[in-house]
Amino acid sequence: MSAPFAEDVAEYLKTNPVFFEQYADLLAQIYVPHPHGGRAVSLAERQMLTLRDKNRQTESKLAELIAFGEENDQISEKVHRLAVGLIAVETFSAVIHLLNFHLRDDFAVPHVALRLWKKPEGIGDLPEFAAVAEELQVFADTLAHPYCGSTSGFGTAAWFGEQAPHIRSQALIALCDGGNTFGMLALGSEDGQRFYAEMGNLYLERMGEMVSAALIRVAKPGQ
Repeated sequence: MSAPFAEDVAEYLKTNPVFFEQYADLLAQIYVPHPHGGRAVSLAERQMLTLRDKNRQTESKLAELIAFGEENDQISEKVHRLAVGLIAVETFSAVIHLLNFHLRDDFAVPHVALRLWKKPEGIGDLPEFAAVAEELQVFADTLAHPYCGSTSGFGTAAWFGEQAPHIRSQALIALCDGGNTFGMLALGSEDGQRFYAEMGNLYLERMGEMVSAALIRVAKPGQ
């Protein structure tokens, strides 16, 4: 059957739904290929098989959506626990300890590093106040959203100490006070696909906002 003629037949059947009412016996006489190969089946059986396939696809999609929902619920609970903890702590060292604990033990982020541009008065020399290249500070100012991807070209892998050669992916989260960036939180992993460019970063953004607020409250950098 030529393509134009086949299209005419298809169009006719779509615009004339009473056709099979008038020729009901025809349904039992039409046989079409089985959708998965093999014997021919009646049109009614083929329709049933098609509906079953669609149901399986729908069930699979529903199961996938439920899994995503459960995963998001779990992440939300972890973010909530981190938020509650950050609200409760009262010192800079307590913020650092709490952040490291939750990210490593709750979020399973193996490597965490924090850098702040200026050291507040009353706080000793800590790795968090190690010098950061000016170009990296400028890059942090441009981050409208967390960066996720390779460590190549950033110089941030060195923040992870002796594990630096093994870090394959990272998330960089700017810490801000209003419109001013005062630091950066870096999350690292040996898995090159743990943090990737196309991943959702809403929770990372929220985390950056919470950590920024906690640091501003206990020891505002530059004060």
